Amino acid sequence: MKLTIIGAGPGGYSAAFAAAKAGAEVTLVERAKLGGTCLHTGCIPTKTLRSSADVLDTGSRLAEFGIAGECSLRADMPAIVTRKRKVTATLQTGLEKTCAALTVRVIHGTAELVNAGIVRVRTAEGVEEVAGDNVILATGSSPLELPALPVDHVRVLSSDDALELQDVPASLIIVGGGVIGCELAFIYRAFGSKVTVVEGQSRLLPLPSVDEELSRLMQREMKKRGIAVELARTVTAVTPAGEAGASGVSVEIGASPFVQAANPPAPRRLEADAVCVTVGRVPHTDGLNLAAAGVKTDGRGWIEADGFLETSVPGVYAIGDILGPRRIMLAHMAVAEAHTAVHNILHPQDKKEQRYDVVPSAVFTSPEIGEVGLSEAQAREQGLAVRTAVFQFRELGKAQAMGALAGLFKIVAEEGTGRLLGVHIAGAHASDLIAEATLALRKGCTAAELYETIHAHPTLSEGLYEAAGMLA
Repeated sequence: MKLTIIGAGPGGYSAAFAAAKAGAEVTLVERAKLGGTCLHTGCIPTKTLRSSADVLDTGSRLAEFGIAGECSLRADMPAIVTRKRKVTATLQTGLEKTCAALTVRVIHGTAELVNAGIVRVRTAEGVEEVAGDNVILATGSSPLELPALPVDHVRVLSSDDALELQDVPASLIIVGGGVIGCELAFIYRAFGSKVTVVEGQSRLLPLPSVDEELSRLMQREMKKRGIAVELARTVTAVTPAGEAGASGVSVEIGASPFVQAANPPAPRRLEADAVCVTVGRVPHTDGLNLAAAGVKTDGRGWIEADGFLETSVPGVYAIGDILGPRRIMLAHMAVAEAHTAVHNILHPQDKKEQRYDVVPSAVFTSPEIGEVGLSEAQAREQGLAVRTAVFQFRELGKAQAMGALAGLFKIVAEEGTGRLLGVHIAGAHASDLIAEATLALRKGCTAAELYETIHAHPTLSEGLYEAAGMLA
């Protein structure tokens, strides 16, 4: 069995490793660096910067923990960026070593899909046609640019640019209050920027899976940190401020077309040193030759695939962000899809459908968010009778000892049966705490069963125990 994989992000390299371990001959094609968006401009870089921001936050609270003495802390952006690059380089080296150990052939170049049996690759040395039995498309996505906000990488930045800044902007406007925008807002506020978040919807993190109670908490935490939030507003114009060649922008915001308001606000201007645009993603399909190869895409260019992750061309599969927002655009989802696709390729008589009902997600804001399953609104929209329980972080002994009081645990359970439908956590280490809830939902546990599970004391996980006890 010969398998060709286009794209070496989490989905692509996970598929390569799984197939190689199963005995397949694997060729992995990547036009940039192994690791993809997640490793180089997404998950890992933002979390590395977030770690530096956390240290600054803790440093500003030393007296609270009984630590005396003079301490002057600031964000050294060249050093922070250097550390970020070192982290990504270390992980990239690890991927390269794993490819070598598993005899995965890596080709650096631009791939063009001919059919399920041929992938044409343009490299620095020339053109090579890679023959195989199946193809997995895992080319991911890239930041969306708005016509009204053309990115110039100086005054108007992409989220990628925000990870490479050598100086902290005195003031920063972030357009988009989704996951990336909120994460960057807390990071750059900790670094010393005066931050304003502009969001077109009526709440922060306006995703169906994010419970509205967590959105409200996040807005309160931004207010505590001095982050301004402009909801139900969109940017209508951006013009340079100051003399030619100088930094600075003037941003006009107006009423959002996405929110109906009886008295829409009048347009007004905001001034800042820079604007960072974080409003979405677009498919990375340029040059893939999808139409000529017969691979169907939707109106926005995302690849269409069936429940087994096979595209309209038999033998060609697609995984990860390239499937678009109708699936789930998360790195760990791409990894799960990778294993499903490889299984279906190697075992065509025993195909498995990809599950999307129990997928945890994490938002690395301050505090963090971890969630899995249905939000309360989603459950009610599905016609389910539900009960909910909320337990506050500040009621935990461990949270008091840590000085991490902001946050809550919310459980959504089915009325009558007590079956867990969703768990939503905001607070310290929420991204880690959500794993237990994910397993509980996966196994169909009830709130009573979660409550009957002994949790160590004093730990943050007791918050799940306490919330479950309210519904047991």
